[in-house]
Amino acid sequence: MSNKVRVRFAPSPTGGLHLGGVRTVLYNYLFARHHGGDFVLRIEDTDQNRFVPGAEDYILECLHWCGMQPDESPVIGGPYAPYRQSERKSSYRAYAEKLVEEGHAYYAFDTPEELDEMRARFKSEQNPSPQYDHHLREKMRNSLTLGDDEVTRLISEGVPYVIRIKMPDHETVQFTDMIRGEVSFNTATVDDKVLLKNDGMPTYHLAVVVDDYTMKITHAFRGEEWLPSAPVHILLWKYLGWMDSMPKWAHLPLILKPDGNGKLSKRDGDRLGFPVFAMNWTDPRTNDFTQGFRERGFMPEAFVNMLAMLGWNDGSGQELFTMEELIARFSMDRVHKGGAKFDFEKAKWFNHEWIKKSPAERLLPDVKTILAENNISITDDRYLLQVIDMVKERCTLLTDFYAQSKFFFETPAAIDTENIRPKWSPDKESFFIGLQDILATLPEFTATAIETAFKELATARNIKVGELQLPFRIMLVGGKFGPAVFDIAATIGKSQTLLRIRNGLSQLA
Repeated sequence: MSNKVRVRFAPSPTGGLHLGGVRTVLYNYLFARHHGGDFVLRIEDTDQNRFVPGAEDYILECLHWCGMQPDESPVIGGPYAPYRQSERKSSYRAYAEKLVEEGHAYYAFDTPEELDEMRARFKSEQNPSPQYDHHLREKMRNSLTLGDDEVTRLISEGVPYVIRIKMPDHETVQFTDMIRGEVSFNTATVDDKVLLKNDGMPTYHLAVVVDDYTMKITHAFRGEEWLPSAPVHILLWKYLGWMDSMPKWAHLPLILKPDGNGKLSKRDGDRLGFPVFAMNWTDPRTNDFTQGFRERGFMPEAFVNMLAMLGWNDGSGQELFTMEELIARFSMDRVHKGGAKFDFEKAKWFNHEWIKKSPAERLLPDVKTILAENNISITDDRYLLQVIDMVKERCTLLTDFYAQSKFFFETPAAIDTENIRPKWSPDKESFFIGLQDILATLPEFTATAIETAFKELATARNIKVGELQLPFRIMLVGGKFGPAVFDIAATIGKSQTLLRIRNGLSQLA
C-alpha cells in the first residue's frame, strides 16, 4: 500500500447533494489535507437507469462552492483516469470472470419473472423477503445447478446472465472500523449480490473494490448505511488477493431528523421548512424543485463549519472554525459513533456568526447579487462596503441584507405611521420642522454633528430625546429597525435625510 494518504468521494449522479453526502466529502477532504494526501472525486455511474443529466455538474459545483477542490476528477484528470465508472466498464469483467473461475462467483441466468416467482414461492412468516442466497441458489438457474455444457451453450447463444458472488454459508467476516472499532458479520445473513449486470456494467459492489484497488485508495469513508455491504466488499478484497491493499474504513454516523427519530430526508426539509441540499436542485425528469443552503442565504464557510460539527468536535468546546483550522484539528478518532441531530436554528446561528466575523469585502459580491435580484444596482462599492459593515450584525442569512439595507439605496415609499401616531403631538411635529432648518445648515453632516444638533434642539423644546428617536428612525428607514439612527442619517446624506423628514411629516399630517 502506498504510504501517501489517498481518499475518494464517489457519488452517483442521480440527483441533488444531500447534507450527509456533503459531510462525507468534507470528512474525506479534511482527512486528506490534514495528512498531506490526495482527495479524489470518482463518479459512480454504473446504474444507467438512475443516471440524471446535469447531476455530475451539480456535484462539481457544490464542491467548488464549499471550497473542496479535488486533486483528481473526471474534469481535472489524473494518473488513474478515467474517473467515471461508465468509462472504465471494460476493466471490470476480467475480475468478475476470475472470481467465477476460482469458485467465488457464478453465472446466473434467471429471468426477472423467475426471480419474482422465487420471491413469491419461498415467502413465509419466517422469511417474508426471500433473497438469492446460500439457501435458494441451489433452486435457481445458475452455473452451480446447470451442467458445464449447458452453461457454455447458454453463454454462446447470448442468453442474458449476471455474475453473482457466492457467499460462504456460515463464516464470520470482520474488520476494524476507524470509528466503531471491531465490526463482525455472519455471512449467512447476506445474499449473493450481483457483481456484473447483464449489460456488462459492474454493480457498486464490484466497481468500488476494483476502483479503490486500482486507484490506490488508502482510506474509505462512507455513511453507516453502507455497513451491511461490508462483508461482500471484504470478501471481494480477499478473493481477488488484495487484502494487503484494502483501505482502512470508517462508517460515518447518520444525520438525523431534528427530533432524532430516523435519518434526515428531503421530505423532512420540505415538511419543516429548511433545505437539506447544498444548492438548489431541479430534477429534470420530474421538475421537482428543492431549495439549497446556498440560495437560502448561507455562506459556504458557515455551511462547511456547521457540517463539520454534525458528528465531530475537537474536544476544546470551540465551535467556529475556518477551513484551515478544521484541516489542522481534524481526526477520525473524534468522530462520534451515534447519529447527529440536525438543528436548523443552530445552522442559522453558524451563518449569523460567520456574517458578523466576515469583512465587508468578503460579503460584497454576495450582497451585490442579492440587491441586484431585488432591482437595486450598485455603482459605488465603497458606499456598499460602508452599509454592509453597518447592518451585517442584523443579518442571519445573506438574503437578509436586502431588507436590512434597502433604505440606504431607496427612499421608503411609505412609513410605519402606526408606530408613531399613538405618541405623536404638535410639539413633536414642530420639533421635526425645526430640525430640518438646523440640519440644512450643518457644515459637517457627520453622525456626531447630527446627534449633537438633535439633542440640543430636543433640550431646547423640552422633549425627551428617546421619544423623538423612534419617529426619526421610522422616517428615515420606514420601520422600527436598522443600525444607529444618526449613523443612518450621516450615511444617506443631508438631502436624503431632509427629504425623508418632509415625507414623514406629510404622511403623519
